[in-house]
Amino acid sequence: MNLIDFFNDMLAWKAVGHVAVRAADKEDRDAGARLRENGAGGPRWRSTSRSRIKGELDMTVTLITGANKGLGRETARRLIKEGHTVYIGARSAERGQKAAAELGGRFVQLDVTDDASVASALQVIGEREGRLDVLVNNAGAALPALNGPDALQVFDTNVVGIVRVTQAALPLLRKSANPVVVNISSALGSFWAVTNPEQPASRVPAIVYGASKAAVSMLTLQYAKAVPEVKFNAVDPGSTATDLTAGRGGRPVGQSAEVIVRMATIGTDGPTGTFQWDAGELPW
Repeated sequence: MNLIDFFNDMLAWKAVGHVAVRAADKEDRDAGARLRENGAGGPRWRSTSRSRIKGELDMTVTLITGANKGLGRETARRLIKEGHTVYIGARSAERGQKAAAELGGRFVQLDVTDDASVASALQVIGEREGRLDVLVNNAGAALPALNGPDALQVFDTNVVGIVRVTQAALPLLRKSANPVVVNISSALGSFWAVTNPEQPASRVPAIVYGASKAAVSMLTLQYAKAVPEVKFNAVDPGSTATDLTAGRGGRPVGQSAEVIVRMATIGTDGPTGTFQWDAGELPW
């Protein structure tokens, strides 16, 4: 398979995403979706989310990396609409400031592959807010990556970037009454999904990208064990129409952002060390 065929297969996967799911799960997921549509249902622990009842708990201070477009931007929009303070992390000052102005958020320059940039961003948030309640590690790279330089770029962004930002954020997260970290992953990094013939991920040889997302899963588990005072969860947002798919399909970004928002707004009784998608927990 050449690079073009590989990348087209990846895009095809992104265009199908969660369409094929286990039959046993489909009825429960559809029922849950109907309940959520009517303002009810969803995981039990979401009922105590900080944003559910005005004044129940303070609104969060949230940092989202790669938030000037796509899933990051939509997640920021949703959280800002609920009343949270959201920092739009972006490499480009121009694009980041524009997104922050349009959404009503606060821009902070942040390149997850640059240690100095990460440290500076967290310093700004610390000086302004004194704490960080929620970190959404959303920035990512999706290259065919069948050569050394591209593979290093994918891992530096998708994996090492999470370590850089999380380590820099931990001192501020520990000052929160309910610190939460959400790592954006993919079913392409799920051993269950890529070995299950019923799953689209099993038919996409996402060699480096899939491996990077599997690493995100392990980072999530290890952080959950090592830092039990902070809740760490990974999410698979599913197939999404973003710049990556370039018009080749995928569901609306608002639908895919739902699981991210859900896990970013968990209450004090929320889970940690889990992998989540639309239907609930996704097998590792």
